[in-house]
Amino acid sequence: MDPNRLKGKNILITGAARGMGAANAEAFAQQGANVCLGDLDLDEAQKVADRINTAGNGKAIAVKMDVTKREDNAAAVKAVVDAFGSINVGLFNAGLNKPRFFMDIDEDNWDMIMTVNTKAMWLGMQETARQMIAQGPMEDHPYKLINVGSIASRKPLVDVTVYCTSKYGCLALTHCGAVGLAEHNITVNGYAPGVVVTPLWEQLDKDLVDIGFKEREGQAYEDIVRDALQIKRVSYPDDITGTASFLASDDSDYMTGQMIHIDGGWCIQ
Repeated sequence: MDPNRLKGKNILITGAARGMGAANAEAFAQQGANVCLGDLDLDEAQKVADRINTAGNGKAIAVKMDVTKREDNAAAVKAVVDAFGSINVGLFNAGLNKPRFFMDIDEDNWDMIMTVNTKAMWLGMQETARQMIAQGPMEDHPYKLINVGSIASRKPLVDVTVYCTSKYGCLALTHCGAVGLAEHNITVNGYAPGVVVTPLWEQLDKDLVDIGFKEREGQAYEDIVRDALQIKRVSYPDDITGTASFLASDDSDYMTGQMIHIDGGWCIQ
């Protein structure tokens, strides 16, 4: 890992207390970035920040953040600027899922998932871009917004209709943001994981049993590996950090409007 690849990058990461968000924060810092970890769970986010600061290279701060509130998104961006002088990259990772079969979806389930996964991403993109525009264009490189999508924007999954809908929205935000922000020298890209062993997926595994879609915990992992993946294993956060680092780095300067799938080959089928 190049300790200077992300040197000079000041990065906001939402949903950074655990899972992919925490892994990306640590990976970015190992490559020289300064990172702000935004999460509702400030205690856990601070633990990740403390590990980063102890390890050296990049620096880290943690902020309590409800991604569904515009004022919290604006405050998190301000925290990056106050701590590090500017913001170069926003990584919008926060998300959740609660499975329901199509006819079991209710308004609460719809509103919760759509608000956290899609509306909050839009708010984060907008508030981060607002600060980037105010800073003025960087001399040599674009600013970067990175959206965390999902295989669910390519595969209609019967047990997670609302999640699929929310991630189609993430894909649309990536495309539309790339067009709408190009004039400000801001690129918008994303990556779409498949099955990543994180607290979100561990809870989903239990929930699929609760709604009767699977008979036992662990079956969802086994079925997907057997039937859908070309690489015959589930992924872990460390399988994701390389692509996220690429999108945050200068290596991706000529990309915008792209969603890279990190899914073990699920989308081939």
